[in-house]
Amino acid sequence: MKYFSMFAGIGGFEKGIEQATNNTWECVGYSEIDKYAISIYQKHFKGHKNYGDTTRINTSTLPDFDILVGGFPCQAFSIAGQRKGFDDTRGTLFFEVARILRDKRPRYFLLENVKGLLSHNNGKTYHTILRVLSDLGYNIEWQVLNSKDFGVPQNRERIFIFGTRERSRPKIFPIGTSSKTDYVVPTLTARYANASNGAYLRQISPQGGSQGMRVYDSEGLATTIASQTGGLGAKTGLYAMRGRKGEQQLEKRKDENTNTLTSVQKDNYIISENLNLKHRIRRLTPVECERLQAFPDNWTKYGNDNKLISDSQRYKCLGNAVTVNVIESIIRKIQQAK
Repeated sequence: MKYFSMFAGIGGFEKGIEQATNNTWECVGYSEIDKYAISIYQKHFKGHKNYGDTTRINTSTLPDFDILVGGFPCQAFSIAGQRKGFDDTRGTLFFEVARILRDKRPRYFLLENVKGLLSHNNGKTYHTILRVLSDLGYNIEWQVLNSKDFGVPQNRERIFIFGTRERSRPKIFPIGTSSKTDYVVPTLTARYANASNGAYLRQISPQGGSQGMRVYDSEGLATTIASQTGGLGAKTGLYAMRGRKGEQQLEKRKDENTNTLTSVQKDNYIISENLNLKHRIRRLTPVECERLQAFPDNWTKYGNDNKLISDSQRYKCLGNAVTVNVIESIIRKIQQAK
């Protein structure tokens, strides 16, 4: 199978395809314009050609391929944004997907977007998308999938749309869910936290209950990773903290791997709800966010020139990425059905 990847970001679709197919599918090219995402992508997928801005792709120059994949920009449809839909230039990029499908006529496509796409403009936006895809000759099915059901402790609901031109339509959805035991938060952080039981997460909403100030416990889930960064890392929406029960002051030392202050003690870790305690709360590290998206550790640490990528850009790229485990599960289902 050959595939073309649109709005490729840091290669979430590619990594999921690689894991699901044992690297037997061939990427004929991808499109991406963010220089940091491109640099990270090229470090991991050196042989893939970037066709750049989707609005400038000349489809006559594209090789033929069997399946188009991509998460077309979702800001125009998300609840967090202004939800301008097709009035937003990012929203109209869907029609670039449709243009390439029309001209190249691949057998399949797999698209991803935010759940808010379903309700935007009272459902009219999604109806338009389905009508356009149907008019292109595709049979369509879709499902809202949550990353928490695929082995990572992140509550991230996304709609996936699968289309095929084949008359004997393969049935991809619904895809089943995993058990909650697959995503215990301490296993996420233990390797990174320099503590035997990891850094526990607990829900705290001290300042108006904003999403950016929530901390989730080990029995729950992290909130959706966002692409924005800034101000104590609040807009990443994710924090972890450690502390010894009953102690106000802890002996601290630098962790060689994380360069963050961690406690020397290695037992009885709890969460303090007092956000004013210095060194008792921190935002999740880029590595922890990579794990929440099911990427290998330090996937976003370096670009293709082996220069360090800033944390702010790592958070942004990870917030815009797809969860690798979800893509892997869908691609496995496509392989079984075709």
